[in-house]
Amino acid sequence: MAPRQPGLGGTAGQPQRPRLSRYVTVRRLIPDYGLHAIQHVQLAMPAGQEDEARAFYGEVLGLTEAPKPPDLARRGGAWFERGDVRVHLGVEKNFQPARKAHVGFLVDDIRTIIAECGRRGLENVDDEPLDGFERIYVYDPFGNRLELMQPAS
Repeated sequence: MAPRQPGLGGTAGQPQRPRLSRYVTVRRLIPDYGLHAIQHVQLAMPAGQEDEARAFYGEVLGLTEAPKPPDLARRGGAWFERGDVRVHLGVEKNFQPARKAHVGFLVDDIRTIIAECGRRGLENVDDEPLDGFERIYVYDPFGNRLELMQPAS
């Protein structure tokens, strides 16, 4: 492999390309298909634990259970929503919780949610501070990680 030429981005013996700002390059390469929102988030859960899902997502997070279409309802799981927040829990045969991947929820009263999780014996973990937010990770009854974020006052 030929050595890189310092500061020019080419290799010895090859023509040099002008360097473009990474922002110009990115803007030119990313198509605009009108993507503008997340309609819902899908999380996995083990079979037969819909009541545990209702207790956490309904009672702790304050989401309302939404009816699933009949074809999907036969698969198990549960859907929850409140305004533009929609969480779908789907049954996964060989379920493994998402211990790293997560969804981040903006909340108004993080302390009350944390206290309720504690009363229910649910795990929560502090992480590095994030400028402008008070935040914590909580784990649903199945072990999926969720980030709760409250704007700092």
